[in-house]
Amino acid sequence: MRHPVQPCCLTIAGSDSGGNAGVQADLRAFHAFGLHGCTVITALTAQNPRGVRAVHVPPPAFVAEQLDAVFEAYGVKALKTGMLATAGVIEAVAAKLAARPRVKKVIDPVMVATSGAKLLADDAVAALKERLLPLATVITPNLPEAEALLGDAIETAADVPLAAKTLARKFRCAVLVKGGHAAGGAAEDVLYDGRRARTFACPRIARPVSTHGTGCTLAAAIAAGLARGVPLAAAVEDAKIYVYEAIKLSYHIGQNCGVLGMPKMRRSKYGQGTAARHG
Repeated sequence: MRHPVQPCCLTIAGSDSGGNAGVQADLRAFHAFGLHGCTVITALTAQNPRGVRAVHVPPPAFVAEQLDAVFEAYGVKALKTGMLATAGVIEAVAAKLAARPRVKKVIDPVMVATSGAKLLADDAVAALKERLLPLATVITPNLPEAEALLGDAIETAADVPLAAKTLARKFRCAVLVKGGHAAGGAAEDVLYDGRRARTFACPRIARPVSTHGTGCTLAAAIAAGLARGVPLAAAVEDAKIYVYEAIKLSYHIGQNCGVLGMPKMRRSKYGQGTAARHG
């Protein structure tokens, strides 16, 4: 008796020892959307919500071996990338992904921390721009990362659609510029898919228990939708709702320490799980 092959998702990212962000957040999102998750670990971190204490980056050849092992056996329909740390790791990942044109790729260009600190050296940024971003189905920069990729400031809300369009033309992929860093009563993300710009907005949640890992979670949820065959705009909408509900349901797991919640899922018209709204 033949059994159907279920789609699965792959995360290529760093491990968060606190379980809030990175690979751990990605796996939670994949599982919430009903998908098996595979992992390629690009960095080990010693961290908690208060900060990162240490980072260990494996050799690029070991990252490549992980990718070969996953692609050899698993039916990966979509993937997302997160922290890639060094130019060597980016080069290794790009070389393997270039050989997989049918796999949908959500590239989260982890370049700038919320604090504004740079997370990639200049040679790694160059490798990201030249080798990896042109392979993407969609890239998901936050506002500081979008500015870094543009080499120009995004000063007003009206600048965001133009920034997304400019980046889409530069890297030949769809672009979702995340607006969580902007001021205002709503968190607005702008998607440019090569034809039009669309805005996805959710109200801001006052005094949430946790927002740690929201960027990772959003990219992973988009990848989950794409793995299910959901159109990109619908995958972004579902992912945005999922993250909003996860923030609403965040809870304490230690002293002054919280984690995103796990929203219950309903079935969407596309046949994938979508976060049920609370309140």
